Amino acid sequence: MMLSAQTSMGCVLVILVFLLNIGSLIIYFVSLAEAEEFKISFPESTLYVDTGFNAFFLLYFGLRFMAADDKLRFWLELNSLVDFFTIPPVFVSYYLRRNWLGLRFLRALRLLELPRILQFLRITKNNYSIKLSNLFAVFISTWLTAAGFIHLVENNGDPWVQPANSQSLSYFKCMYLVMMTMSTVGYGDVVVRTMLGRTFVIFFIIGGLVLFANFIPEVVEIVESHKNYKSSYEVVSGKNYIVVCGNITLESVTTFLRDFLLQDKGNVCTEILFLGESLPSLELEAVFKCYSAYTTFFYGSALNSEDLKRVGMESANACLILADVHSPQPYTEDTSNIMRVLSIKNHYPNTRVILQIIQSHNKAHLPNIPNWNWRTGDSIICFAELKLGFVAQSCLVPGLSTLLTNLFIVKEDTGDKTLLEDKDYKIMTFQLSNDFADMTFREVCRLCFVKLNLVLLGIELKFGSQGESAILINPSVQIKLHRNTMGFFIAHSMAEVKRAQFYCKACHSDIQDPEQIKKCQCKSRLYSKPFSGPGSSSSTLLRTGPALAPPRHLGPPSPSLQDQPRNPLTLFRTSPGTSSFSNLSCDSLSFPCELVQTSLFIIWDCDDQGEESSRVILDLTGMFHWCDAVPLQEALLSCKDQAALNLQDHILVCVFGDANSPLIGLQDFVMPLRATNFIYHELKDIVFLGPLEYLQREWKFIQNFPKLWLFSGSALSCADLRAVNVQDCAACAILSSNTSASSNLSLVDTESILATLNIRSMQGKSSSATLGDWKSVLLGFFSGFEKRPGSNAVFRGRALGNQSQTCYKRIPITTELKSSPNAQFINQTHRGNSEIPEQDQRFTTGVPTGAIFSDSFLNSLLSMTYYNHHILALLQTLVTSGTSPALGEWLLEEGSRLHRSPDSMIHNASQLKCKLALLPLSKRLLTGVKEDSFGDIYCRALDLFGILCFGLYRLIEEPNPYKNSLNLMCYCFFRFVIARPANDLKMLSTDLLFCVVPFN
Repeated sequence: MMLSAQTSMGCVLVILVFLLNIGSLIIYFVSLAEAEEFKISFPESTLYVDTGFNAFFLLYFGLRFMAADDKLRFWLELNSLVDFFTIPPVFVSYYLRRNWLGLRFLRALRLLELPRILQFLRITKNNYSIKLSNLFAVFISTWLTAAGFIHLVENNGDPWVQPANSQSLSYFKCMYLVMMTMSTVGYGDVVVRTMLGRTFVIFFIIGGLVLFANFIPEVVEIVESHKNYKSSYEVVSGKNYIVVCGNITLESVTTFLRDFLLQDKGNVCTEILFLGESLPSLELEAVFKCYSAYTTFFYGSALNSEDLKRVGMESANACLILADVHSPQPYTEDTSNIMRVLSIKNHYPNTRVILQIIQSHNKAHLPNIPNWNWRTGDSIICFAELKLGFVAQSCLVPGLSTLLTNLFIVKEDTGDKTLLEDKDYKIMTFQLSNDFADMTFREVCRLCFVKLNLVLLGIELKFGSQGESAILINPSVQIKLHRNTMGFFIAHSMAEVKRAQFYCKACHSDIQDPEQIKKCQCKSRLYSKPFSGPGSSSSTLLRTGPALAPPRHLGPPSPSLQDQPRNPLTLFRTSPGTSSFSNLSCDSLSFPCELVQTSLFIIWDCDDQGEESSRVILDLTGMFHWCDAVPLQEALLSCKDQAALNLQDHILVCVFGDANSPLIGLQDFVMPLRATNFIYHELKDIVFLGPLEYLQREWKFIQNFPKLWLFSGSALSCADLRAVNVQDCAACAILSSNTSASSNLSLVDTESILATLNIRSMQGKSSSATLGDWKSVLLGFFSGFEKRPGSNAVFRGRALGNQSQTCYKRIPITTELKSSPNAQFINQTHRGNSEIPEQDQRFTTGVPTGAIFSDSFLNSLLSMTYYNHHILALLQTLVTSGTSPALGEWLLEEGSRLHRSPDSMIHNASQLKCKLALLPLSKRLLTGVKEDSFGDIYCRALDLFGILCFGLYRLIEEPNPYKNSLNLMCYCFFRFVIARPANDLKMLSTDLLFCVVPFN
C-alpha cells in the first residue's frame, strides 16, 4: 500500500524517493565538474550527504523486495539494476575517501518516475499532459544516461588496450555528441575513439533515431495543439456566438457550415465555436482555416465543466449538439448526447440547447433534466420521428416531401432559372396585426392573400397561465385570433411578412398594392376591430348555414355511398377488394377528363359523423385510433391467407433488418397514418414486409394500432411482393435498419436500392378489351391523379381512348437513403426530350420528386431551428399530425405506449385537426372563366370549403421507355412541384392541389 502510494504515507515516501534521486544526480554532476578540474577529492559534507541518500535508497530497496510478488523477477527490474550499480560505488567512495564516479549516471533513469509523481500531485490530469510528461521523461533520461556512459568509457579508455586510448571529454561534449547522433547530423567535431564507445554508438544510433524521429515531432504537435486548441474564448459583450459539440467530424462540420451560412445569406454575424473531443484531422483543419473568419475549434468535452467555461457556454446564444446518424449503436449515441445536455444544464441552466436525437424513445430522458424547457427554445430534432413522419405523409400525399423541403430548407442560389423558380419562397413567422383580433382564421387568411399577397398556413395560439401554446394549421371557424398572435407564412422575404403586422384597417383598407403597406402611426391600431370583407359571408355560411348539396351532375348519392363516412376525400372509397366506381353510372362518365374535373368536395350532414365517431376507439390523448393489442400470430399473413389475396389500396412497407440491428421505430411511421385527422374508414391497411425476427421486435410498440399486418419475407423476392399484392398497393415505402460495415458510403443503401429497382420492375399491366372493364380503366386513371401522381405515376396516354391497348402504371415508392448521393442509383433524370412549357420551366425540379428521402434534409433543420424554433414545431405538426412538445412529454412519461381512452371521455373540436391532401380541380372551384388562375382557385376553395391551397403538382408528358407488345407510341407522365404558385399562374385541368383540408 505504501509503495503504490495508496496512502498518504505512501505518497510522501514515493515523492521523497524521487526527490532524493534528483539530489543524488545533482551530486553526480558536481563531482563531474570537480573531476574535470582534476580535483580528485571533494568536500566531506557532500560525501556524507550522498552516502545518506544511498542509505535511504538501500532501505527503499529492501521494502521493494519484501513487497515484490515475484522475488526472482524483482532482481531484473530497471530500478533494481539502477540500485545495483549506484549504491555500492558510493559506499566504496565513503570508505576509501576517494571519488569514483562509476555508473552513478544511471540515476538519470529514475527520471522515468516523473509522470507518476506529477499525477500524484494532480499536476497532469488530461491525456495529453500525461503523454507529454511521459515523452519528456523518456527523452531526458535517455539523453543523460547515454551521455554518462560515453563520458565514462572515453575518459577511461578500453581496459584491454595498452597504452590507453582514452581522451578527455567533458560531460557537456558527451551530451552534444549524443544529440548529434540521435539527430543523425554528425558534424564530426567530436568523435569517440574507444571500441566500447563506438560499439555503443552503433546500437544507440538505431534506438536514438527512432526516439528522436518519433518523440520530438509528437512533442511539438502536442505543444502546438495545446497552444491552438486549449485556449479560452474571449467573450465580447454584444457579439453573438454559438457552441457546436457532439459528433465533430469532417462530414458533420462541412454539412453544418454549409447550411448555417445559407441561413445567414452570406452576412455572417454569428461566430461558431466547435468543441471537439478529439483533435481535428488534416482535412478538418483545412475546413476550419477556410472559414477562420467566423469559426474556432477548441479541444475539450461538454462533459467537463472547465471546458464549458473555456468556450464561454454561459454567454453563448445556444449550444447545438450534433449526432452521428450512421452510428451502429444509436442508443449509445443518443445517451451520450443527453449526458452532454445534462452537463450543460447543470452548470448553465439558462443556455439554450438544440439537440439531435436518432431514436424517438430516447427523448424520454430529456424531460427529467433540470431546467430543460421547450418553451424557452430548447429543441429536439428527432431523426426517426421526422424521417418516418415524412415517409408516412408521402405515402398519402405524393410529392409532399419535395414541397416541404423547398419551403423549409434554404438552398444555394445556383442561378439556373430553368430548374428553379425565380422567387425562393420559404416558411417564415411573424406577429400578426392586432387588427386581426376576434377574426376567424379564414377571414385573416383571405385578407392576407388578397391584400398582402401572403399565404397564411397557421397560427400559434397561446393559452393558460404558464405560457402554453399550440400550433393550429387552418383551424376551424370556432377559433378566433387573439392579440399578439404569431402567424406562419409562405413568403419570399421578411419584408413581405412584415406587412401582416403593419396592416391597419383604418389606413390600408383601400390600398391595392401590397408594396405600399407600411408601418403607420395610426392610433386606431390600439383597438381591435372585427374585419368585414370579401369571404366573410361564406365563412358565416360554413359556421351556421346548411350543408351544401352534392354537385348536380353526380345526382343524389347512392344508398351504398350514404353508408360511407361523410368526408369529401372518401367519396369513392369502399372496402378493400371492391371497385370504387361500382355504384356510379358509366353514362355520366363519358370521358376520363370529365372525371378529373368532377367535384369531390361534398359536405354532408354532420349527424352521420357522430354515428361514425361513436364506433371509433381512440387512445387516451384522443389523437390516435386505438384497438386492443393484436397478437403477433393474428396479424401475420401468409401466401394462402384470403386477407392477403384481397389486399387493395394498402400501404406496403418493406423493412430490412435482423435480430441484432437497431430498431427503426415503426411506431413513428404508423402514428401519422393512424391519427384522428382521418376517420376510421379512411385508414389504409398497412402491410409490413420483412424478416419476422425483426418485425416481432417492433410489434410490441405498434400492436395497439388498427389495420396493421405482417408478412415474413423480403422485398428482394418477387414472389413475396406478389403475395402482398404490390401491384394494387396505394403506396410503397422502403426502410432499412441494417448498418453496413463497409466504409464506402455508396454501399450502405444497397438493399434499399435493389428493392426499389425490384419493385419498379414489377409494373402493373392490365389489358382492357371489353366495355365491362371500362370502370377498372377509369379507376386506374383516377387513381393516377388522386393517389399516385408524380414521378412514379406512369400511364399509357392513349389507352383510355382505345380499350384494346394496354395501360401501364408504376408503383409509387418512397425510399429512405442513409447517404443522399446514392440517389443517383434510383433517379432517372429526364433531360433533352422534356417538353416543359416555357412559363413553367422555372418551377421544375431536377429529379423525379417525392420518391427519395435522405437524412441530409434533417441535418439542415439544425441551423433552421437555431434561427427560429417555431418553424421546427410547425414542421413537426405537419409530419406527425399535430403532436405538440407538451403532448410528446406526456407520451414519454407514459412509456411511449398508447392506452385506450375511457368511453366517457369527450374529445373536443380542437382535436379534429386538418389533414394534408392532394386534390384535383373540381367544377365547384372553377369560376367559369376561360382560364382560371391559382388566385381564383385559392379564394374559392377557402370560401366554399375552408380548404387552404399552398402548392401545385403539375403534369408534364415525356416519351415512355416502356412499350407494349404492339410497339405503339407510349407516353409517360411526370409531375413536378410548384411551391406557392403565383396568383396569376394559369391552372391546367390536370393540376393537383396541395391542400390543408378541414376535418369536416
